Amino acid sequence: MFVRICSAAILASLLLSGAAQAQVQFQPPQTTFRSLFKMPDPRGEFVRLCAPHMVGRWAHPERVCGCLHDYAAATVEDADLREALLRGISETGVPTIETAWVPPSKQSEIGPTFTKIAKPTLQCMFEPATNE
Repeated sequence: MFVRICSAAILASLLLSGAAQAQVQFQPPQTTFRSLFKMPDPRGEFVRLCAPHMVGRWAHPERVCGCLHDYAAATVEDADLREALLRGISETGVPTIETAWVPPSKQSEIGPTFTKIAKPTLQCMFEPATNE
């Protein structure tokens, strides 16, 4: 009985190690992986979290949130600041960065980041969309 259990354990580990090696060698395209597991894209997830904060304020909350995401992603080069900004927008509906979300070495860049995104944010919120 003990020999059967050990044999089964060894066989299972050999099969799993072979499968792990096969996974390392085979790398499917990212779009296929995402579609197989129905993982939302980062922009879509952002819009899903942001839009409820915009309902009642704007006629097209998804469009405003998508615009804010696109400008933040394109304008803010630093990954930590961009992530904090997107988090703030998705949680509150307005550009917000909590100092706790940013490493201490980058906290002095919060003000300049807001300056950088001020005009695009106002454009997203107040300029009429051209493709309605």
